[in-house]
Amino acid sequence: MIAVLLAFVSASAAAVPHRDEASVEELKARLSSASVPDRPHICVEIAEKQLTEVDKLYAASDVERAQASLTDVVTYSEMARDYAIQSHKYQKQAEIAVRGMARRLTGILHSLGGDEQVPVKDAVTKLERVRDDLLSSMFKKVGK
Repeated sequence: MIAVLLAFVSASAAAVPHRDEASVEELKARLSSASVPDRPHICVEIAEKQLTEVDKLYAASDVERAQASLTDVVTYSEMARDYAIQSHKYQKQAEIAVRGMARRLTGILHSLGGDEQVPVKDAVTKLERVRDDLLSSMFKKVGK
């Protein structure tokens, strides 16, 4: 009896997708209806999912689609920065996530040929700017 119950529970758990497994399109749709303090987290999640896609696409030599996803990584990282600064929420977490994405992109960069490196280098530069903006917002200098 217990074995049947366990089998049923595991089968139903496998059939129900976890919230963490939302697609990029679902996250983009959720973003428009989310409150401003919730938006940085959603934007970071979209950027991270797109970064995973960038890695897969470059590995498969699908450069055009990889660069389109790379654009999303930068765009949603910048949106996360903007929403985090605006709401004063999730700034530290966004900075940490963007730092990790920049590090992953640097790793991808080393596996690419010369022509393919340019957009990735540009993306890393933009993510570093996002990090700088978040850090500046968190640690504002106070006048003496």
